[in-house]
Amino acid sequence: MDWIYQIICSFLATLGLAAVFQAPRKALVSCGLVGVLGWMVYYILTLQQVDAVPASFFGSFAVAIAAHMLARWYKMPMIVFSVAGIIPFVPGGMAYEAMRAIVGYEYILSLQYATRTGIITGSIVMGFVTAEVLANAVNRVRSARI
Repeated sequence: MDWIYQIICSFLATLGLAAVFQAPRKALVSCGLVGVLGWMVYYILTLQQVDAVPASFFGSFAVAIAAHMLARWYKMPMIVFSVAGIIPFVPGGMAYEAMRAIVGYEYILSLQYATRTGIITGSIVMGFVTAEVLANAVNRVRSARI
C-alpha cells in the first residue's frame, strides 16, 4: 500500500508543479510520470538502506534521462520535464531545519543540516550532469553513424 501512496503523491506533486510552471498541457502527464520515475528510484534505494546522497544522484539521473527521451518525443525543451521531475528530491525540509536551528541559536546543528543539504543538492546536480554527458555522447555516436 505504501508503494501506491508514494506513486500517487509523487505524481500529483510533480504534475501540480508542472502546471504551476506552465508546462504545455500535452506534456503534463509525462511530467508527472518523470517525477514518479525519479522518486521511485530514490525511494527504492532508500528502502535498501542506501544513503540519501547516492539515492538522490541516481534519482536525478533517471529524471534527466527520461526528460531527454521525452524532449525528443514531444519535440520540446528538456527543461519542461526535468524541472518538475526533480522537485521531489529537493531537500527543502532539511534547508528549513537548518534555518530553524540558526534562529534557535543552535549553530552546530544548523551547520550540519546546511552541509547535508548542500551535499544532497550537489548529488542532484551531478546526476543531471552525468545524464547530460551520456546523452551528448550517445547523440554524437548516433550522428556519426548517419
